[in-house]
Amino acid sequence: MNKDIKYFGIDISHLFFDVTDSDGNYYQFKNNLTGFKKFVKLLDLKSHCVMEATGYYHYQLAYYLQEKGFKLSVENPLSVKRFIQMKLSKIKTDKSDSKLICEYAKQVKLKLWKGNSKHQLECLQMTRTLSAYTKQSTMLKNKLHGEAVLGTPSKSVVRSLKRSLKHVEKEIKTIEEDLLILVKEVHNDVLTRLKSIPGIGPKTSLMLVVLTDGFERFTSGSELCSYAGLTPTIRQSGSSVKGRSRISKIGNQKLRNLLFMCSFNACKYNKACRDLYQRIVAKGKSKKLALIAVCNKLLKQVFAIAKSGLIYDENYKSTFVKRY
Repeated sequence: MNKDIKYFGIDISHLFFDVTDSDGNYYQFKNNLTGFKKFVKLLDLKSHCVMEATGYYHYQLAYYLQEKGFKLSVENPLSVKRFIQMKLSKIKTDKSDSKLICEYAKQVKLKLWKGNSKHQLECLQMTRTLSAYTKQSTMLKNKLHGEAVLGTPSKSVVRSLKRSLKHVEKEIKTIEEDLLILVKEVHNDVLTRLKSIPGIGPKTSLMLVVLTDGFERFTSGSELCSYAGLTPTIRQSGSSVKGRSRISKIGNQKLRNLLFMCSFNACKYNKACRDLYQRIVAKGKSKKLALIAVCNKLLKQVFAIAKSGLIYDENYKSTFVKRY
């Protein structure tokens, strides 16, 4: 804790956000531009605002504070929750939560929140919309299949479902085209080189670039694997507890699922991934474990290609690739 810094613990809900500072003062503001302007009057250059990620509700205030140049940390909700549980508090209100978030800020090492560029925000919005439309498409296809199984499906129902499916698929195609144009404006070079990796197709390379913001925030392949939740966790205690190692799954679920789907093709067409898969299976390990190892290998290849400026060559050995 830096005694020269004044911390502000912020608990955000849909309509309001509650604030407690390190002097114990409590405030409540509306979660809109008017409330933001009133709140920043309390701040100075030594202020450090701390909040937890709360779905979409924290974004407007977070970007407003960042734009005004104030220090801000957006913490993992699980970390804050565990801290609050550790305090054994019997009171659960927005006011008490803001107070405990302020105490949390005093006792942990905080990282400044960077946020995303306007370009990245638009890409992520398109990605989320694509995900929603894809689920709708799958649901409609399943419904059509279910109606067909009945033997005498209603013609009116089938026509309605087909119209809806056609509309959803048209929207998916439109957004995919717009997303590709948007990503090429900034990351065209990386996008082109990623497609040279066996097992990585055009759509996969596009999603990898979007979900990692062009790999600009990562300094190593291991760091990227950790971000995807593919790093192992070890559970051992004394001589009696020897749990099986598993991947942490604490990370970007969309990125992890994307890589797992890619691992099947990588085992067929990517020599390094295929050799790794066969070697692990030959040792008697499960195929799922081997596929997870392939996911790690594939992601490190992706990182190396993205950072090196080279295209994939299975026979080429460089010190950069070995390092990751």
